[in-house]
Amino acid sequence: MPAVMGRSVADEMTALLTEQLRHANNLLQAKLKTLEARLAHQQAMNGQRLVILEEQIRDHEKRIRITTEGVTQFKLFSGLASGGSGLMSLVAIFKTFLGG
Repeated sequence: MPAVMGRSVADEMTALLTEQLRHANNLLQAKLKTLEARLAHQQAMNGQRLVILEEQIRDHEKRIRITTEGVTQFKLFSGLASGGSGLMSLVAIFKTFLGG
């Protein structure tokens, strides 16, 4: 094999192939780092979304509890008010019949 400036063709082919493989390896490493960064970013975004959703769930549960308590209190007072007026009517009837 003839030598080109002190190197053989096989040596130059080997050096070229080695350089191409290094370049391909560098490209793959860069792509891998990019994918890892995207994954970390997506995981952070998912974590934030989860925190927001959990807070919304707690807020809705709190509102439901407050509303339920309000309805229960309204029913209680409404029942007492209607029961109280019914009781007063019954007392008035007894009073009338007893002549008082």
